[in-house]
Amino acid sequence: MHIELVQIKTSDGLLLPGIFSAPKKTSAVAIYLHGNGSSSVFYKEDYHALFRNALARRGIALLQFNNRGAHYIKQLRVRKQGSEELKRYGMAYEKIKDCVYDIDAAVSFLRKRGYKTFYLTGLSTGANKICVYHYYKPRNAISKNVLLGGGDDAGIYYHLLQKKKFWALLAKAKRRVSAGTGEDIMSELLPAEIFSYQGFYDIANPDGDYNVFPFYEVLKNTALSKKPLFRHFQSIKKPTLVVYGEHDEYAWGDVPRIVALLKERKPLFEYKIISGADHAGSEHQQELSLVIARWLAL
Repeated sequence: MHIELVQIKTSDGLLLPGIFSAPKKTSAVAIYLHGNGSSSVFYKEDYHALFRNALARRGIALLQFNNRGAHYIKQLRVRKQGSEELKRYGMAYEKIKDCVYDIDAAVSFLRKRGYKTFYLTGLSTGANKICVYHYYKPRNAISKNVLLGGGDDAGIYYHLLQKKKFWALLAKAKRRVSAGTGEDIMSELLPAEIFSYQGFYDIANPDGDYNVFPFYEVLKNTALSKKPLFRHFQSIKKPTLVVYGEHDEYAWGDVPRIVALLKERKPLFEYKIISGADHAGSEHQQELSLVIARWLAL
């Protein structure tokens, strides 16, 4: 199998590093989107190797790349119109809607290499990004999607901070963004959480694009959003596999119920609960890789 380090250029000038692996003579390729926080495709090589090999046995190539939300804070070199500029990215600054640039860049990179069939697989925030991508770009080249442990970040922060503090911080973050100081780091959440006001407003705003899977609102009967719930998820028109670990620590203790909520909205999707697995599929990576590879190859 061919494996190489690659670099992907987005239309807004970012250079994103990745790992590309391919069996011989294939036109199908999966694009892997990691989660947020300290995530990066350059760690947990044991997991990535299992996934890479499972896909290769089914004749599917794999592109794993660090999108602009990799790490907590990361300076990236932006190249546009012959000039370069260092800008801050990573989870602390990320706006999830920008995933459209990253996914489009990955598809463009692979098209130039002759690939014709494209699959999206995303873990945690990566699953959210797949939904956001389809919501803003319904006409796209993707054939199938795999959503792994899509997360309810607005619900998590509402639960963590509690009502009064949550709404106060969200309002402050919105004011700081409007005032042009949204890139300042929020001292109120240190040291446990590292966010700019911009990043926190994007991830915690119940009416924002990050709130793809508003499980807390439904399960706890708590009205946080004004916009229609699950609108990004319901926008997907392509075949999709939804996977959760039985013991996903971010599923409010009821994985069957959150899967049922999704199935009510998209009954034709495929759904799978991995017995004994946590949010990231730890200790179950072999099974998870095989489930994904088999379904994509159908």
